[in-house]
Amino acid sequence: MKRRYFLRLLWGAALGCAAVAGAQQPRVRRIAVFSYQSASDPEAQLYMAAFLKAMQQLGWNADQNLHVDYRWTASDPDRIVKYATELSELSPEVVLTAGGSHVGALQRASRTLPIVFVQVADAVGGGFVTSLARPGGSATGFTNFDFNFSTKWFELLRQVAPGTTRVAVLEDPRNPSGAGQLGAIQAAATALSIRVVPVSLQDADEMQRGVKEFARQPNGGLIVTPSGLAIVRRDLVISLAERLNLPAIYPFRYFATGGGLLSYGPDAVDQYRLAAGYVDRILRGAKPADLPVQQSSKVEMVINLKTAKALAISIPQSLLARADDVIQ
Repeated sequence: MKRRYFLRLLWGAALGCAAVAGAQQPRVRRIAVFSYQSASDPEAQLYMAAFLKAMQQLGWNADQNLHVDYRWTASDPDRIVKYATELSELSPEVVLTAGGSHVGALQRASRTLPIVFVQVADAVGGGFVTSLARPGGSATGFTNFDFNFSTKWFELLRQVAPGTTRVAVLEDPRNPSGAGQLGAIQAAATALSIRVVPVSLQDADEMQRGVKEFARQPNGGLIVTPSGLAIVRRDLVISLAERLNLPAIYPFRYFATGGGLLSYGPDAVDQYRLAAGYVDRILRGAKPADLPVQQSSKVEMVINLKTAKALAISIPQSLLARADDVIQ
């Protein structure tokens, strides 16, 4: 009797320990990040820090109840396809991704994988969602540009370089939103009697040759449209514009802080913070189809006076007064 009582006691204690251990080890949820950047890019690290901090504030900690699989493509076409396929096979509960080329690759790999996207210019035109209010599929997220930015870029370029009559537009033809963006730019240019010369970003050497050829004629300017390739090659583009004495308008803050003349566009970091809210809701049972696509409302302008001086450009005081940041 004593032996049976002792064994029952041990068994009960074991069950109690197992229950405690189970309570101390919460279920680990699995998500993925599919990025057009490289892991070493300081901007990528800034984005991930903002996203993970927001996730932590919502109760998700990468050391406790959240596992994150990362795939960094550096906007390489082969890596985009390869990693999209890998992620579809891993089947994470949600994938956070950025840029139209990456959303498209994920949807081609799987039509059911839940996706939260950021930094997408035209989610409807790119075929990623049925409508902004009712996405209708497995993807939702945050758009960062509408095509009205095109007119604004030209207005800013004319203010810093009033004599501009020709503009080279750096764009990625593979970007699903690129055709719509370029069309809007051409329409805005026509209204201002400015000639547009598209230059592809796909091949770095060809891009440089195209911009150099463009810069041989006077009264030229440069507009860099948002894409993964533009961001990955931003140092090359910024140095090329300065070397060729081309006044340039860029889509994100870090182009200006990195030496570009002027940037006008959405706060990309803010989108990653907001994306955490959608990832959280999907992990808690919401469907992407029921979460409306939201448009970025936080826009910022940054002016680099050091670059302006190097280009012999005088920035109007009215423009400096409107800038969110001025780099001396």
